Amino acid sequence: MAGSRGMEELSSWMAPIATTLAACMTAANLGTRVTGWGFIVFTIGSLAWTTYGATTDQSNLLWQNLFLTAVNLIGVWRWLGRQARLDDGARAAAERSEHQNAPTLFPVSALTGSPLLSAKGETIGSTVDAMARCSDGGIEYLVVGSGGVGGLGETLHALPWRDVTVEPERVMTSTSIDGLKPLDPNHWPARLGRRPDLEARD
Repeated sequence: MAGSRGMEELSSWMAPIATTLAACMTAANLGTRVTGWGFIVFTIGSLAWTTYGATTDQSNLLWQNLFLTAVNLIGVWRWLGRQARLDDGARAAAERSEHQNAPTLFPVSALTGSPLLSAKGETIGSTVDAMARCSDGGIEYLVVGSGGVGGLGETLHALPWRDVTVEPERVMTSTSIDGLKPLDPNHWPARLGRRPDLEARD
């Protein structure tokens, strides 16, 4: 009886702490491995909730969190298994290309969520997305976010691709994004440098 009471008390503390920590880790979008570890912590939390449901005879809480445990284990495989292997493969190809007589490669996935560095190596924003041309696959512009916290209150800018320099693990520009016109979050330009009257028709 005392052991059951102890498990109930331990799980009542562990469950909300683990769930809250895991939510912060996954919401922060700090990369594949941090997100994967977030799902591991989520799994610990759902197991703690399962234990709490079992020791307090709350069958609905128990079964719900058994299901969530299975979902969280899929998340662990998705981020620490599949996605981590894909990231490692892309990184290895980029590193090998630096030492071969071939164009240096850069993983396109890094254009989403990477820090944007100035010529001095300072972080001046973060990459949000990139718009590519269907005709030749070339990138027209990079969408960059600056300011705000966690995406809230950030300002978006369209940075011409000609002003962007990429390396295997870095995205850089010598252009000041403060001098760029802010983007309407719901109406990105079809092409940079077009006349305003033409853009208004898009």
